[in-house]
Amino acid sequence: MTSQNIDFPTLLTRAAEAETTSDPSSLMTLLADSDTTGGLLTSYRSTFAEGAVGAPAHFHTRAAELFFVIDGALRVLVDEEITVLEAGDFLLVPPHTPHAFAAARGREADVFFAFTPGMARFDYLRLLDRVMRGEASPEEIKASSERFDNHYVDSPVWNAELHG
Repeated sequence: MTSQNIDFPTLLTRAAEAETTSDPSSLMTLLADSDTTGGLLTSYRSTFAEGAVGAPAHFHTRAAELFFVIDGALRVLVDEEITVLEAGDFLLVPPHTPHAFAAARGREADVFFAFTPGMARFDYLRLLDRVMRGEASPEEIKASSERFDNHYVDSPVWNAELHG
């Protein structure tokens, strides 16, 4: 067995020094983007207020997305099935699989997210932050789908879950 030469330095992100983005219902702590991990992964942590929506139905073509619930509970759509993840639960969503997520009804959620291979996601999260503050247009999110590999889809199942 041969070992692969990895061409990036060890990365340590201290919580107190990590960049954060926020809106009235969530706080995202940016941990490691693909440019600092040699493209291996991108990761961040999100805390969601009770029932807060994290992301509408979407899929990625190039990366798998993992969810690890640190605390609370997270509603997740995978394909057309909705599941509630509790603290300690892990979910890996493969590329091309529609998914969405929100804090469970009446619950908060603290979730670690990672994408592998890494995708430059931090600029996408910053764009979401600017849209929430009214500093950017939601049209910019639609226009960025290829750049950030975030392809939105319609999900009647998810829409019913959120509005039912």
